[in-house]
Amino acid sequence: MTQMCTLPQKLALPVIASPMFLVSTPALVVAQCCAGIVGSFPALNARPQEVLDAWLTEIEQGLAACRAADPVRVIAPYAVNLIVHQSNPRLQDDLETCIRHRVPIIITSLHSPDMVVERVHAYGGIVLHDVTTVRHAKKALAAGVDGLILVCAGAGGHSGTLSPFALVAEVRAFYDGLLVLAGSITSGAGILAAQALGCQLAYMGTRFIASTEASAAPAYKQMVVDASAADILLTPCFSGVSGNYLKPSIRAAGLDPDLLPAYEPADVNFTKPKKWKDIWGCGQGAGNIHDILPAADIVRRLKSEYKMAREQFLSPSSVL
Repeated sequence: MTQMCTLPQKLALPVIASPMFLVSTPALVVAQCCAGIVGSFPALNARPQEVLDAWLTEIEQGLAACRAADPVRVIAPYAVNLIVHQSNPRLQDDLETCIRHRVPIIITSLHSPDMVVERVHAYGGIVLHDVTTVRHAKKALAAGVDGLILVCAGAGGHSGTLSPFALVAEVRAFYDGLLVLAGSITSGAGILAAQALGCQLAYMGTRFIASTEASAAPAYKQMVVDASAADILLTPCFSGVSGNYLKPSIRAAGLDPDLLPAYEPADVNFTKPKKWKDIWGCGQGAGNIHDILPAADIVRRLKSEYKMAREQFLSPSSVL
């Protein structure tokens, strides 16, 4: 666990930018890492599978150029998200590609990461695992992961339903290692709040949908900017796993978000949108996002907000 505990010290801000389906790109990852936070992307965003090798090379070359241009800058490591569920036919090939590139951080999701941990540890990489319950947390720790990402209520995309106040406290009762908190964090004050709860790092995705480097459609980015928490719907309808989605995107796809049918994989009477990307994931923190900016500017603002929140929290007048 010693290696894992050094991760927060390698960052300019205690943040991991979460991997977002069809949104995270090499350009976004490089911009995030060069700004001092962990940048990440889902391996499945690189299509076809052979493109993953090129994406990893692009990221590594981009970070190397950033280091050469500014040797004293804090440049964070990058991460790749692997869906370790048996339904992912690319898992073995994607894992082998990541091993060849010695990807610093692997984020695993949707199943026990047993088969990934040993392979990644062999080259010195670390594994973080997404969990939504205490049961999942204990299974991931038994598999030997280096840290847990607690996906709590309000997170964009596939989301948990537990309050962070509940889940963090219960996990901390048996685990003193690295915790990363996900769920509606869109500001520097939110990052500090995650630390106050007992997590070392915050996990932020939705804020970076509205970034210039993200591959989200312009209408998607603007919809995030225009949205509030009331515009977010938690439903398992589209994938079988509960996720938070933008109601306006559901309506635009010809469906009524208030009258969605129950998820039935074999239901031939349920006409899904023609393209999965027509339904857009988004966290409940969207109401705090008001503009589309380069990732570097977003991180710069987060740093300023985080510093201000710390100063206000630590000031004598704030202590009761």
